[in-house]
Amino acid sequence: MAKVRPKKPSVATFGDYEMITPANELRKAVSEVADRDSDDPVARAEDALAQLSSEFSAWMDSESDRLDAVRRSIKSTGFNKTTRDALFRAAHDIKGEAATFGYPFVASSADSLCRLIEHTPEMDRIPTALVDRHVDAIRAIIREKARPDIVEIADALTTRLREVADHFLAHENRDRPDVLAGILTPPIAPSEQTV
Repeated sequence: MAKVRPKKPSVATFGDYEMITPANELRKAVSEVADRDSDDPVARAEDALAQLSSEFSAWMDSESDRLDAVRRSIKSTGFNKTTRDALFRAAHDIKGEAATFGYPFVASSADSLCRLIEHTPEMDRIPTALVDRHVDAIRAIIREKARPDIVEIADALTTRLREVADHFLAHENRDRPDVLAGILTPPIAPSEQTV
């Protein structure tokens, strides 16, 4: 079986530069749909999400309960690799699912807890009160979703949590300037509240 050689790019030479245009091989990778209006994958995905949306608050409550259970486990057994990983996964899951489940304003608080876990060199030095404040804030924001002022409340809680977490992380990483610079850099993406 003979190998099909890719087409060579075209080269156009001008006075002080050349313009190289690669061959367009993408057409071979695309299949045509008979009726474009009948098969819209984005519409199908949105319909599927709409059908599941009645379950979102129950799922978020379940994630909140899981986060609380891990927190209680840490209080009884302390931080170790298992409890650290479980706390991080629970907070990270909430952060990732927040927008999809209709709770975009809880993502920043969950992110602050993830940062705290991720950037603390010695886990057993994290004050349980700081973990408690994060978990309580996340649970309160989820519980009070229907309040008309929830965005302002969530923003105030998250801002304060982030300040306290950053202060703690700055202290704990004071002897690691390379790590400290990355930790205290403001996020590039705007928060959900400002979008």
